Amino acid sequence: MARPDKAAAVAELTDQFRSSNAAVLTEYRGLTVAQLKELRRSLGENAQYAVVKNTLTKIAANEAGIDALDDLFSGPTAVAFVTGDPVVSAKGLRDFAKDNPNLIIKGGVLDGKALSADEIKKLADLESREVLLSKLAGAFKGKQTQAAQVFQALPSKFVRTAEALRAKKEEQGGAGTPAPAEAAE
Repeated sequence: MARPDKAAAVAELTDQFRSSNAAVLTEYRGLTVAQLKELRRSLGENAQYAVVKNTLTKIAANEAGIDALDDLFSGPTAVAFVTGDPVVSAKGLRDFAKDNPNLIIKGGVLDGKALSADEIKKLADLESREVLLSKLAGAFKGKQTQAAQVFQALPSKFVRTAEALRAKKEEQGGAGTPAPAEAAE
């Protein structure tokens, strides 16, 4: 029979898995309390870093429908539950791991898809959501400007072509054959 405190811990972890966009499992062996505090700050406002018990977390992950992480629950484990932009938190973990080699990124899950440690590092190399959206908006604005220039160029090109044809007809009409008005006189 499960103890009430363990059942409550599993329920809380299950809720965290379900409510977060991403979860990253790390091994924190050898880090001091001060370093863990610094790591929590580096993850940003939209991430919660929690030291967890492997068995309870594995049960919670399975209850949340995540079974791809089962092999990662060994050794001292902590989970970064990300509710905001996962790129920001992945960058925080990657940068902290560069400065503190005792932090090992084991893997994680993003929107229900399992990620390896290398994929999390690639995620950290992406630009943040805001930067990508602003680049997309700039590209759209540039394409609209190009379209406006094309639409403005078509009528003016037509007018120039018509004027060139009129001038050419006047040249041909005045030099070789008499004008129709002169023939009638």
